[in-house]
Amino acid sequence: MTFKAKGLIISSIMEIGTNRKIDLIEVARSTLVKIDVVFHIVAAFILLIICGIVLYKAVLNSFSFEIIKLIEAVNEVLLALIILEILWTIIRFLKKQKFSLLPFLDVGIIASVRRILLIEVQTSTMEHPPVEKLYEIMVSAGIILALVIAYFIIVKAQKYEN
Repeated sequence: MTFKAKGLIISSIMEIGTNRKIDLIEVARSTLVKIDVVFHIVAAFILLIICGIVLYKAVLNSFSFEIIKLIEAVNEVLLALIILEILWTIIRFLKKQKFSLLPFLDVGIIASVRRILLIEVQTSTMEHPPVEKLYEIMVSAGIILALVIAYFIIVKAQKYEN
């Protein structure tokens, strides 16, 4: 056997080994992607269940004539909206749609409004609310303003791209 023939045999063996590595990597990647999709689907169902429980609690609170219970109902509805925005992000991922920051800005705005409502409920029964609570409201309002400005900029940029 000549050196050339031995070289061809060795390169063929190396190519088979390389193909097996590529196949193994592709199988591992494909398996991990499938597991990821399954986990996203499970997470979506869990979020739906939690959202249902939160909305059920909101409905029960909305039949009360106490102002604190009504504010709690609004708080729970806002929490349900946050959960639904996260759920829509998962649905967009499963549909392989383009990633968007807007749902996260929505969640931030809703969460900040929710925080302000919670502080209002906590301080509504106090004769003299602590100054720290007022600072929290101001910070939350500032966050809302910043997120609304970011939302506006992103929407304008998307219109400009199209």
